[in-house]
Amino acid sequence: MSQVNLLPREILQGQKTKRLTLMVIIAGAVVLALIVGFFLLQGAKLSTVNDEIAAQQQQNDAIQAQIDGLVKFENLQVQAQQKESLLNAAYAGEVALSGVLMDLSRVMPSDEYLNSFSVTLQTTAPTDTTGTTTTTTGTTFVGTMAADGAVIGFDTLSVWLTRLEQVQGWANPWMSNISAAETPANSYTFSTSIDLTQDAVTQRGSAGVTAGG
Repeated sequence: MSQVNLLPREILQGQKTKRLTLMVIIAGAVVLALIVGFFLLQGAKLSTVNDEIAAQQQQNDAIQAQIDGLVKFENLQVQAQQKESLLNAAYAGEVALSGVLMDLSRVMPSDEYLNSFSVTLQTTAPTDTTGTTTTTTGTTFVGTMAADGAVIGFDTLSVWLTRLEQVQGWANPWMSNISAAETPANSYTFSTSIDLTQDAVTQRGSAGVTAGG
């Protein structure tokens, strides 16, 4: 049996329009829901990223605070190194005169006495900024000593020169003048010069020379 639609054409057309409109509204609602869901998802991701950025910034601030706290120690270290350099420069080439006098008393023969004794340390030299002079043989001289005195017996002069050369840091002892004295008998006056080598410099004086050049 065939069916016959007795509804007017206008009503049928209106029903189709309503169904189409409903489908468009449903489709629009789905699209809008998808857009809102995407927006919410991106907002959540953005919030997470912002939280991570804030946490990293706090960590960076904490590290920077530690660095700022350590800067003062770096400055103190720089100041200490500068003062140490100044101290080394001040003691560069230092020779202990007390040690020189002690060595001198040990090497003097019993029948000898000194009228004068002097020590001259080099402070500048055209060939070396450390205040020392280097010879062609490689020996470094830091100063000279001079002694004037008198002895009994000519052999005592030889003993004197031999003992002077045996002291560490003393080199090239020589007599610029020897004269026979009138009294007592067999007595002589003399003038002696001795070079001071790098071995005569104190430990802190050697450290200063090393630091300075």
